[in-house]
Amino acid sequence: MVRWTRLFYVIGFILFVGLFSAAIFYAFKMNEVSKKTNDGSIPQYKYHFVLVPEEMDNDYWRLVEKGARAAAKRLHVLLEYRGPKQSNIDEHLKELKIAGASRVDGILTQGYNDQQFSPVIDNLENKGIPVITVDTDAPSSNRRAYIGSDNYYSGYIAGQALLTDTKGKINVAIITGSFQASHQQLRVQGFKDAIRKEKRVKIIAIEESKITRIRAAEKANKILTEHPETNAFFGTSALDGIGIAQTVVHLNRQNSMYIIAFDTIKDTINDMEKGIIDATVMQEPYEMGYKSVEMMVAIEEGIRVSKLNYTETKVIHRSDLPIAAIEQQKRSPS
Repeated sequence: MVRWTRLFYVIGFILFVGLFSAAIFYAFKMNEVSKKTNDGSIPQYKYHFVLVPEEMDNDYWRLVEKGARAAAKRLHVLLEYRGPKQSNIDEHLKELKIAGASRVDGILTQGYNDQQFSPVIDNLENKGIPVITVDTDAPSSNRRAYIGSDNYYSGYIAGQALLTDTKGKINVAIITGSFQASHQQLRVQGFKDAIRKEKRVKIIAIEESKITRIRAAEKANKILTEHPETNAFFGTSALDGIGIAQTVVHLNRQNSMYIIAFDTIKDTINDMEKGIIDATVMQEPYEMGYKSVEMMVAIEEGIRVSKLNYTETKVIHRSDLPIAAIEQQKRSPS
């Protein structure tokens, strides 16, 4: 009986080792297959980076991804793009922790000013995994560098554009993507400071869209119902402008409304061509993605990089659209 029991354990152990080895082999082969190019060859990657966006399918972040992939291809970097489907700090932190456990060579991520964010970044840096914040900074963390717009300046030039483009009494409402996100806060503050001394301009309301087009449209409708005297809007995130425009058209207020949006995604450009959106703040998401990969490679190779790296921002109007449209098509998500 004892002998049969021992034989049972021996056979069980052999089967376990065999199945475990097969699983490891299968995972390895799947990893190889996932890295194969169209001609079946396996490229040699120097580094493995992960880009964690605010939202996976956000048009703006797809532009960041496109730039990052272009640089990754040139520099022989394996780039993963993964993150929350919709903006969510908990999901975002989860992805960062997974990337850290995978021992990637570097992480590119949108920054947060949330108190949960900095400890996670600091922990990654302590493990020897450098972090670069993209689009939104986290200056209180030990992140290695930031690349993106100067968000205060972006809001400030939006306010200046409103002053230049309008005359008479202006009651402006602001719809911002998030009350908590630092880059949104900076854009709102910059806008406020730009118009602060202009007595003819009054901020009538500030609402939050949660970075969704539907919520932006709902908040615009709420504002126009409660404050029918509103005759201008500023949307501080990529989907706010088109949500505002949707409501303004629905209420047939487009001929008496000034709208300044943010970013040059396709729907914003279309609304500008129709004369519904008057202006938008143009950022360089493609450039952010491209340069973030370049900087991370430099870090990996022991080259010092600047802590703050601002990309260009400017306000464009309908008259600028031939240039803006060409640039948008060249860098639009594929």
